[in-house]
Amino acid sequence: MNTGRAAVVGMVSLMALATGCGSAGSGSDGTGAKAAPPTALALLPQKLDKPAGPYPDLTPSPSPAHDATFSENLEFELRRRTLAMTLAPGETSAQCPKDLDSKAGTTVACTVTYDSLDLVWDVALGDKAAWSDNYVTYQAQPRQGILTRDGLALYFYGNFSPDEVRCNNVPTAVLVPLNQLTDYACQTVSGGRPGTADKVRITDSGPLAG
Repeated sequence: MNTGRAAVVGMVSLMALATGCGSAGSGSDGTGAKAAPPTALALLPQKLDKPAGPYPDLTPSPSPAHDATFSENLEFELRRRTLAMTLAPGETSAQCPKDLDSKAGTTVACTVTYDSLDLVWDVALGDKAAWSDNYVTYQAQPRQGILTRDGLALYFYGNFSPDEVRCNNVPTAVLVPLNQLTDYACQTVSGGRPGTADKVRITDSGPLAG
């Protein structure tokens, strides 16, 4: 009988000890202290204005004349592609060699000016169309990218529908390396809760996060 009672007491003691350990472990460090609340994400300092109205018209103006030279048509196409990269309307001009031949295999550098920024495009010409010397295939690669504040606003508000978009002081327009993460970062804010700040990059078709 004494042995049986001792066994029951021992079991109760072990259960109490186990319960006590569980209580002590309810804190974050196992000492009984309450866990600290998670740190709130900080708001980036620059609030981007939400785009007003429909998607902007990013077609250069005016269009080339019917009798425009090959160089003038190429300049127009590079202006169009530059605006597509920035996702923001702006004053553009372009300069390609005036004596440019549309012969396949020709390579040339053309400069597109967006507002006050000069963007150089390396162009390699391909085969021409049978019906016109002014229509040729080509490959064009910009040496840098143009990141714009309005383009970032259009990208973030258009893709994520947040209440706010905040960034770390992005200029109105700035030249940056192409397809590489920049030092500029943005975050979305919804329901008063800021998201993580993601660095942004520019591609030849527009900005991206991460």
